[in-house]
Amino acid sequence: MLTIHPFLAWQLAVLLLILVAGGSWSVRTARLTPAAAVTGALIGLATWLGAGATGFAMLTAFFVLGTAATKWKGDRKYGAERGERRTTGQVLANGGAAGVLGLCAFWLPAHREPLVLCMAASLASATADTLSSELGTLYGRRFYNILTWRRDRCGLDGVVSLEGILIGIAGSAILALIHAAGSGLGWPFAVIVAAGTAGNLADSVLGAALERKHLLSNNAVNALNTAIAAALAAVMAA
Repeated sequence: MLTIHPFLAWQLAVLLLILVAGGSWSVRTARLTPAAAVTGALIGLATWLGAGATGFAMLTAFFVLGTAATKWKGDRKYGAERGERRTTGQVLANGGAAGVLGLCAFWLPAHREPLVLCMAASLASATADTLSSELGTLYGRRFYNILTWRRDRCGLDGVVSLEGILIGIAGSAILALIHAAGSGLGWPFAVIVAAGTAGNLADSVLGAALERKHLLSNNAVNALNTAIAAALAAVMAA
């Protein structure tokens, strides 16, 4: 018979209350669709199972920072879709890799440390991508196609600015700091920042090369950038 330590049971109860409250708030405030809120809650549970409070804190930081960046001066941004609720596909694209890695860390405790590192890198990439896209649009001065490095129009797939890239690096660093708070400050910090930044840049490359030509959807590009960041973290850690 499966038994749960009373302290872990208490933690799980608190986590479930937070997930229910957060999901309800996200639906009421039109941040997420009901299905997306349930999906996000399941991913949150998976990150907690694999990495405890640190994993859940990293996922929460991504959601809070991404939501704030999306809403910040929204009237000045292009596209009415910025006000739409996030769908299940969007939630999976950004957090699905972290959820899978969390479950792997839970079922393979002997490999927990590198798996949690990869989880942090995937969330760092998702955070960097969201912040650089949303805030780079506002604060970027010159915009370039990442493939040709020629001037291009702000908002198009694969278009970047120096300001947006730096904001993305800052986003990766925030996730790395949260990971360090739980695991200690050391070389993993640099790995998470580097992998998160590389994943963000890979997102722009895929956007310019494939998404702009309608060969990949935005959700597919987002899923790939988080997977690329996780894979790079695994390589660097090895």
